[in-house]
Parts: sequence; C-alpha cells; structure tokens
Amino acid sequence: MTRILRYVLFAVTLLMAVDVTVAQVAQQIRGLHKVKRKETLFGIARQYDITVEQLLDANPEMNTPDYELKKGVVIRIPYPPTKPTAYTQTQPVQAPVPVKADDMRNRAIRVGIMLPLHDINGDGRRMVEYYRGILMACDSLKKMGISIDIRAWNTAEDCDITKVLGDKAAANRDVIFGPLYSKQMQQLSDFTTAHDIRLVIPFSINAPQLQTNRNIFQIWQSPTTVNQSTIGHYLQQFSDYHPVFIDCNDTTSRKGPFTFGLRQQLEARHIAYSITNLKSQEETFAKAFSKTKPNMVILNTARSPELGVAFAKINGLKMVDPKLEISIFGYTEWLMYTRTHLENFYKYNAYIPSVFHYNPLSQQTERLQQKYRWNFHADMMNSLPRFALTGFDHAYFFLQGLHKYGKTFSGAPGVFGYSSVQTPLSFRRQGEGGYQNQSMIFVHYTPEHRVEKLIFK
Repeated sequence: MTRILRYVLFAVTLLMAVDVTVAQVAQQIRGLHKVKRKETLFGIARQYDITVEQLLDANPEMNTPDYELKKGVVIRIPYPPTKPTAYTQTQPVQAPVPVKADDMRNRAIRVGIMLPLHDINGDGRRMVEYYRGILMACDSLKKMGISIDIRAWNTAEDCDITKVLGDKAAANRDVIFGPLYSKQMQQLSDFTTAHDIRLVIPFSINAPQLQTNRNIFQIWQSPTTVNQSTIGHYLQQFSDYHPVFIDCNDTTSRKGPFTFGLRQQLEARHIAYSITNLKSQEETFAKAFSKTKPNMVILNTARSPELGVAFAKINGLKMVDPKLEISIFGYTEWLMYTRTHLENFYKYNAYIPSVFHYNPLSQQTERLQQKYRWNFHADMMNSLPRFALTGFDHAYFFLQGLHKYGKTFSGAPGVFGYSSVQTPLSFRRQGEGGYQNQSMIFVHYTPEHRVEKLIFK
C-alpha cells in the first residue's frame, strides 16, 4: 500500500463534480455549519458539494487578510449551483456529434500525483506545498465546470516505484505529475507509454526519455537551454544598445557560459561591445560607455556584493555625465535582492531573465496566498519560486488544456488564454519525442517604479 500524506485532507481521493448553471441566481443559505477541530475550507466545501469561492461569498467576513478558521465558529452554507434546466429554442437542435464514452473532455479528468509527500525532509515539505497548489487549482477549475478525480502516492526517494505502479488506480490516470527523482524516471516513462498517460515532469531531473516518449511534458529547462534562450531574446530586444561587460573578479562565478556565448553572438552580428573591470579607475571605467547609444551593462557574476559595487561605480559615472543612458541586464538570482537593490533596479531600467516571476504585489498572488493560509493553516514557504503557486500554475494549465483538447493537447502557445500567476508555460515537441517547456520572462523594473513582464513563448 502506498503511504498517502496524512495531514492533507482528501489527499488519497478528491473527486470533484460540478453542476454548471445556465443563469445567475440569487445565493440562498441552506444551513449552518459549526467548524470542528482541524477542519479546512476545502473539506467543508467538498462536504456540501460547493466550491471554496461559493463558501466565501456566503461568509463575507472571511474575506479579510487576517481571518482564521477556528473550532466552534459557525458559518453559513449556501445551496450548490442549480442544475441545468430544460430549454427551448426556435431553431432546430443540431444532433450531437458521437464521442467516445471515455473521452476525458466529457468526464472527470483522472490525475495522479507521484511525488515525495511527507514531512521528513525538505524534498517532502516542498512537494507537499506544490501538491496543495494543485488542489487549489482543482478547486478553481471546479467553478468552471471541470471535474477532476485526483489520487496521490507518496513516492519518497527510497520508494519502490514498482509497487506504486502496481496500484490499479495508477493505470487509469490521464495525467501524472512526477517524479522528483531521476532513478524513478525510466519505470514511469515505460508505464505512461504502455497506458497512454501524459507525464508532467515539474522539476529538475535527468530525463533522457523526453527524446523518445511522446507523452512527456518536461517543464524544467536546463541551464544550457536557459542561456541559449536568454541570449536569443536579448539580441532581439536590445540590438540597438551598446553592451558593456564588467569583469567582477568573482572566481566562483558560473556566468561565464552566458557572457561568453553572448559575446560570440554579438561578434557574429558585428555588434561592437566594451569590456571593463570593477576595479578599474573611474576614467578607464568611463571609456567603456557609449555617449551616443544607450548602454546595457552586463556583469559576469550574479552575487549581490559585486552588484552593489557595480551600482556604486555607475552612480559615480552618472554624476559626472548625467546624459549617459545606462540600463542593466541581470540574472534570475537578482530577484532575491530586491530589498537591497530595488531602487537601483528602477533607476537603471533593469531587465532580469527568468523562467518565473513571483510578484507579491499582484492581487492574484495575494488572493492565492490568503486562500492557502485559510485552507492549510500555514503560510507558503519563503522560497523562490513559491511551490504552491508553481503547483497552481502547472495544474491549471494542464487540466484546462486536457479538458479542452483531450489527448491532442500539446501545450503550444496560444491554445487558450491562461495568464499564469508565477510560472508561464509554453511547449515545443522535441523531434519524435515529448514536449519541452520553452517559456522565458524578462522582468523589467522601469524608472517609473513599475514592474513589467516581457513573456516569450
């Protein structure tokens, strides 16, 4: 028997069915519920066959940032949405197109989660939060009329994946999210091929099976892939800029492949650039900058101390020559430095490449963090990216896509209008194999103190 996460309610089986309303009706209260110890909004909503949003609408006092669901509190339970009623129309009704009875577009989508779901170490705790994000997405999709049957298996690092795959419920899944460990990859790949199941690999594992298994969607992008994508998008966006590479004397830096690769591509396009050093004298440092073109500063390290020194030198340069146009192009790690360097990000029009962007000021982010707190009596971990938001984006994207397109869903750009909370997704088939995520963001800090996202798909 698989070990299922003990403290997440309904983690073994979460069957969500929804009745789609054909008209908006006034919400009426059908009764009261006295909250018991350890109950959650998810559990209460499921008990009465309603969504969390409908429960919150009936109890507006819950819509405050500091609200906590406590034992003994009495809450109002609304009626579930009314079932569709018969309708009439003047035009003849077109005969329905025959579809297969087992088409997932006409039934609950069967989802499997095969990740370490435990409280033993960091892997387990991170995956529990990711799984909770999936559950939140399922609750939101329920409002849209998408039914989901979700089962979770605790596939810890020492798990015998053969026993998990021997569960009859595993073989009838439409999509499986996992694994976290490379050593489980081959068996899962063979299993999903044999049963025609889509396999979504969320995180960084070695998965050579992507090249041969047409059912695989790999979300993680290798550093090499990210570098190549970043260089390509940089050249498209900033071809009119004068690049200034600053050597920061960091012997531990791993940014050489990016800066070297970018310089190669600049040379191939006959775009002139300058190289200077963080220790250079002010006069020598200033000579690297163009007075006739906008300058784009590129460091060869992602560390915060060197970034601070670079900003100090650039500030000194601007005091001497205020007319110089200077922007800065950074690294994903810089998203963690906003407490220290935010004002300089704004001042120097910073662009930071990343495959995600956690924006705590976004209303959508704030709402999901609040719902997470209500549902699980905890805050999301202080990590970048937020794992619950990652799970929410992944589940919303794939389950909406499978509901709309069934087994033909490819995850290609523009298949439907989902605006991600944190992690945009866009896939391209790899030869005769599966699909690789190719989304990329440039997070742009504008001089007007705005944060914008340039999303490439």
